[in-house]
Amino acid sequence: MHQTIQPQILYFGTPVVIISTLNPDGTPNIAPISSIWWINQSCMIGMSNRSQTIANLQREKQCTINLASADLVHAVDRLALTTGSFPVPEYKQNIGYVHVADKFQHAGLTAVPSQTVQALCIQECPVQMEAVLEQAHVFDEKGGGHICAAELRIERVHIEEALLNDRQRIIAERWHPLIMNFCEFFTTGATIHPSRLAEPFTKQYYES
Repeated sequence: MHQTIQPQILYFGTPVVIISTLNPDGTPNIAPISSIWWINQSCMIGMSNRSQTIANLQREKQCTINLASADLVHAVDRLALTTGSFPVPEYKQNIGYVHVADKFQHAGLTAVPSQTVQALCIQECPVQMEAVLEQAHVFDEKGGGHICAAELRIERVHIEEALLNDRQRIIAERWHPLIMNFCEFFTTGATIHPSRLAEPFTKQYYES
């Protein structure tokens, strides 16, 4: 039997990504988010429009999207409650945020150059995407309008070799993304059943 409830937040979870942007002084800023989805060569992200990341993204029009694997959970968690904003906005101070100037060092991650954008990639992340901002708009205006929905176009994709077969196709069983599920960290397990919906796409994928 189902029960009717009023959740505090509708958050069922997605893969964790670490977005890398450039601050006004040219230094890098990284921030983990888990409100993101992809279609074709574009993706949509959602995060606070009062964040340093969104300010950087709207100013520079570019970023990198780095997908964290399960073994990076501690690095991701170290980035929680940190901000590139200084001084720290009062609303963030009230929930425990602190300013961290060098988030790469703080998280124990390594910055590497990108090919098409100035924002840096994260070496330890097995999936890295260079992206440019297509458009952004306020989301959830009735709820206060503090969320920015940003559409990004993927310009370049880098995949760790260990995840690829000899035809440069991703072997799904080797990829264990870090997933935020109801505000807790999870990862993937074994495949439980093939998808009939995916069959025509899979056939095309492996025959191309």
